[in-house]
Amino acid sequence: MLKLLESIDSPEDLRKLPKKKLPQLCAEVREYMVQCCAENPGHLGSSLGAVELITALHYVYNTPKDKLIFDVGHQAYAHKILTGRREAFKQNRKRDGISGFPKMSESPYDAFGAGHSSTSISAALGFAEAARIMSTGERVVAVIGDGALTGGLAWEGLNNAGNSKADVLVILNDNNISIDEARGGLHNYLLKVTTSSFYNRLKGKIWHSLGEGKFRNWLQRFVINSKSSLVRGSGGALFESMGFRYFGPIDGNDIDLLTAVLKRLKGIKGPRILHIITKKGKGYAPAEADPVTWHAPGRFNPVTGERIKTVSAVSKYQDVFGDTLVELAGKDNRVVGITPAMASGCGMTGFQNAFPERFFDVGIEEGHAATFSAGLAAAGMRPFCNIYSSFSQRAYDNIIHDAALQELPVVFCLDRGGLVGEDGATHAGTFDMQAYRAVPGVTISAPRNELELRRLMHTALGHKSGPFFIRYPRGYGEGVQWKDVPADTLPEGKGEKLLDGKTVAVLGIGPVVNRAVEAAKRHKTDYWTGPAVWDMRYIKPLDKDILEEAAKYKVIITVEDGSMAGGLFGAVSEYFAARPDAPAIKGVGVPDRFIKQASRSEQLEDCGLDAESLFDLFISAMKNI
Repeated sequence: MLKLLESIDSPEDLRKLPKKKLPQLCAEVREYMVQCCAENPGHLGSSLGAVELITALHYVYNTPKDKLIFDVGHQAYAHKILTGRREAFKQNRKRDGISGFPKMSESPYDAFGAGHSSTSISAALGFAEAARIMSTGERVVAVIGDGALTGGLAWEGLNNAGNSKADVLVILNDNNISIDEARGGLHNYLLKVTTSSFYNRLKGKIWHSLGEGKFRNWLQRFVINSKSSLVRGSGGALFESMGFRYFGPIDGNDIDLLTAVLKRLKGIKGPRILHIITKKGKGYAPAEADPVTWHAPGRFNPVTGERIKTVSAVSKYQDVFGDTLVELAGKDNRVVGITPAMASGCGMTGFQNAFPERFFDVGIEEGHAATFSAGLAAAGMRPFCNIYSSFSQRAYDNIIHDAALQELPVVFCLDRGGLVGEDGATHAGTFDMQAYRAVPGVTISAPRNELELRRLMHTALGHKSGPFFIRYPRGYGEGVQWKDVPADTLPEGKGEKLLDGKTVAVLGIGPVVNRAVEAAKRHKTDYWTGPAVWDMRYIKPLDKDILEEAAKYKVIITVEDGSMAGGLFGAVSEYFAARPDAPAIKGVGVPDRFIKQASRSEQLEDCGLDAESLFDLFISAMKNI
């Protein structure tokens, strides 16, 4: 029974509870979260570890007036459950359900949206400065995980916030280490002292009476260094040197301690950091034992913890990438693999095990990953830099300035290209082909199946000048045999005709071209000839031979799993723009809007990219000629 949780429809209800009831509420939130995620998968491990933190924040702060800014959103499930979305959480990440990440349009309690990491401190500083300028009295708290703190944007925010003296609290949720029990007594005593209102009033009066001058500056440095050595070690000194007051680390799964410390910190002004230690997967034994797997475990039995695995004879694109990279590295010792904290997700763990000296996980640092790869290429190596498509947006300048401008042969493997399903708009890789097509000297390809991916990787290894992009989707391929098949290289900038036809020419790119073939084949009868279909394979350079052949048809239809604005539709339209005899050109792809969370098949259907929708489109096009 979840008696307490069922009585909480908002943080106002939560704040009416006596403090002694909070541990029971946290236990019920965990139980409910496990029940829901067992049937409807999501990001479980981090959210389990942050239950006490989120409960304490809503208990102490006057949300939604006071602002809670989350980083990434992986830890925000308890936040959604406690802010009026308990029932809606059952439809988390589903079509017409709530987003798996904080989303401003979804709830007033979601002060700022977040799907990518390292954004919370910069956004929180914006809220804090707005509150100061408008004198609203709002309190601002940024919650950032230890992994997100590897991102450069987090440090830019810290540097600016510390220098600005803004009234903002940053909570560093560290779930990678445990508390050192040996120094707990002294540590807890000093924590109470440094967060007490009496101590801080006295400290303020002393600093004010000393006035500005060398003695005060020396005394401040002495106190900072002394506190750092006694309480925090070198980590605290680092944050204090940036202008923050540092508190902790404390047990972030102790609800009584958290609420007490947060209440004290509310009475302290200026930039503060509270360092808490939490256990990823807290309260659910399987997740505690294997936090990496249980970050996003898929469906599972909530009682036994047994994961319900999908058995398929079809390979995932990520497996093809990983195996092929190992194959290439075995033949060429210049091949290196780079990933910004996505080794398991992108399929690079096999390469890591086989060639640890040539594997680099640089952390959540996409821009650095791109420039680091450019440096490797400039030194004669052949880097394969695997970045999720939407994350590559954060490295746009590095790709242009450091790789493309210098014509360096970095292979950028853009995983999760196109629509990504339940992760929704924040993670959709629908802008990559459009963004990089404008960059001079680059090659951009998209395989239609597993074997094409393998062949394009072999082709990219031999590429001589400029970045070579290979863009492919998340998950299972087309079921095409790719293992033990000769990995011939493919001519750069050349596509392939897949189906003969008349009247209508269909130009597709990526796996959706397979749906176009399925739809076109349904048109072919003894009395009717359907459209012709080409796999363009490359969006830059375009295969002009294909375009000239397509020009002989009355209608050209482009098909792409990406934004039509500037994508294949844009490229083909540009090619024919100045020709008075150009055929009519129609496009099918992601429209000019952000696509909400749903299954990938549902998203493709919404965009008209499934075989049935394409079949109807082809009929309409041929009838209207």
